[in-house]
Amino acid sequence: MKTNSPDAPVPPVLKLICQVLDEKKAEEVRVLRVSEQSSITDYLVIATGTSDPHLRALRIEAEKVLDANAVHIVGMDTTQESGWVVIDAFDIMIHLLNPANRERYALENLWKDAVEISLDEALGKVEPRPAKKKPVAKSGTKAKAPAKKAAPKKVPAKKGAPKKPTAKARKPKK
Repeated sequence: MKTNSPDAPVPPVLKLICQVLDEKKAEEVRVLRVSEQSSITDYLVIATGTSDPHLRALRIEAEKVLDANAVHIVGMDTTQESGWVVIDAFDIMIHLLNPANRERYALENLWKDAVEISLDEALGKVEPRPAKKKPVAKSGTKAKAPAKKAAPKKVPAKKGAPKKPTAKARKPKK
């Protein structure tokens, strides 16, 4: 289900994952559409759990959603007390981190070029906002030139001692 369009609708299973994370009080839930930057997944879900038991509860609920929707889990790293749980569901990769790891690894900063989907949009509470696209000139037409800046105002010169005439302007002495 590779979604190359930044305007692609949020998949229903992603909405359900965000809903369950929100209901289980995950903090700082962020959804990034990385399909244009990554060849291995379309979406990253990054959330903070307040403790190891909280991370475990978030993981279990996310697994239930994936299982109920017949989404194959490709891999999972649930090392006990590591403070970081990863669930790879191919099109969606879920990272659940404790606050220290969330701050230390700052995964969002690795994906600065990704399109961020607000939690409200992921939950279907608001309409998707159009992705910002760079204007492209149509073939055969000239690209619009950037607007010219107004010329800076000339500041009057300071009055000082009169300048001596140049050599050409001097009259020869008699």
